Order: sequence, then structure tokens, then C-alpha cells
Amino acid sequence: MGETNADADDQPVGETCLSFTVRGEWGHFRRVEGNIVKQTYRLMPRTTIAGLLAGVLGIGRDNYYDLFAEEVSAIAIEPRGTLRTMNIPQNTLSTAKANIDMHPSRGHARIGLPDPTDLRQQHNYEMLVEPEYRIDCWLDDEETYANLRRRLRNGESYYTPSLGLSECLASITYHGEHNIESADATDPVVDSAVVEAVDSVVLDQETPVRTEQSPGFMRTDDGGRVTTDFVAYGFSPRGDPLTVRDTDACVVGGRKVMFS
Repeated sequence: MGETNADADDQPVGETCLSFTVRGEWGHFRRVEGNIVKQTYRLMPRTTIAGLLAGVLGIGRDNYYDLFAEEVSAIAIEPRGTLRTMNIPQNTLSTAKANIDMHPSRGHARIGLPDPTDLRQQHNYEMLVEPEYRIDCWLDDEETYANLRRRLRNGESYYTPSLGLSECLASITYHGEHNIESADATDPVVDSAVVEAVDSVVLDQETPVRTEQSPGFMRTDDGGRVTTDFVAYGFSPRGDPLTVRDTDACVVGGRKVMFS
């Protein structure tokens, strides 16, 4: 597990990875840019995938960032089907500290809830409709990797999986553990999203291509979390394979993918 296959990719990638599909009726991955409309990334961000897997493992909110750091993890993302969106207005209550009332419960715990008498604020949420993503994941930490493999194989998750917002419930289908092999350099077709090489995508009239730059890595900072780096992706919103020039890739289960 600890050995890497440096010839397959310029990123540190192990000999095997875990492959699964995550899907749901709705998804929302909030873009970091501020806007009245709550826009979503089309492609599931790397940090969101890390949070999803941390939820499967039962790791706390700010305790998994080092496990998914750039040097010790690798994730490939492949959109499946068409990524389409719909704007949905929602009435929300503020969750700012000044708007939270603390209520006693049984024992010594106290529960914070928004004041239900406050005026609602209406926001338009850009929601993904029936999103689906094929994910390949390698972790250098052998114990965490083995635990994740066992949970995915058994269909277990400590926290309920979701696609961004907690209301966007998701299901996970495990496809097994696959070897990571070197890709044929003469084969230009890549099934996953293209990582950090969007200028190498060969454009044609039949295949639409979109680009996104989303959070890739995080760290804790004074009790909160901070994005330390972003990842640029090129992908087809219809889930089509892309033709790429002079780009390193790997073969996983017969699919050619790029890890970040």
C-alpha cells in the first residue's frame, strides 16, 4: 500500500484504489464566490469527496484534512450522465450566532436552534438534478484505506451520505478495489475529468467541454477550516470521454482516469 506508482502519473499514487459511484436525486456544491443566487459547482469538488469519505469513516469535521492531503491521497472524478441544474427558491432562517436560541435538553446538553418566529429570507438555490459521479480513491494511510474498503464493501456509513447539502441524500455503490496501471501514451481518450491540463483538451463540435476551478485541499486554522489550494478541471457536462494531448493518466479497471 505504501509504495507508489510514479510512472503512471506525476502525482503520488499507490498500487491500488477503491472505486465507487455516488448518486442522488439532488445535489448542491456551493461555489465559493458570493452571489444572491446560491450557485453550484457541476463537478463534485475534491474537498467534498474527502468530506463524504470522512463521513463514511466517522471522522470528525476538522480531523480528516491531513488524510486527504496532496502528497498522501489521490482522487479521480468521472461525471456520469448529463449534469443539469434547476433553480429552486427556498425560504431560510439565519444560522448566525445572534439568531440562535439555546434550549436545554435532558441531561447537561443544550441545543441551538434558529428562532422560528424570525422572518424568512428567500434565496434561489441552483440545484443539480440527479447527479452521478464515479470516484476512484487512493489513501497512503494503510489503516484508513483498509477501514474505508471494508465499509464501502459492506455498504456501511457512519454518517448519512449526501451530495453537498445535508438535505441532498446520496447512495453509494461500491465497484471494488482495482490496480492502478500505467496508461498507453498513444491513447488520447480520458474517461474522467481532466486535471490541471484543460489547455490540452482537444475540442470538437460533438463534445461540449466545461472548465471549473474548485477547492482541492484544506487545513485547520484557529478552530476553522481554510482552503489551501484549488484544482482546475476540464470535463464534459454530458459525461462523455475527452481527447487529451500529452497528459499523464492512469488505467483503473479498464478506464483511463486522471488523479488529483
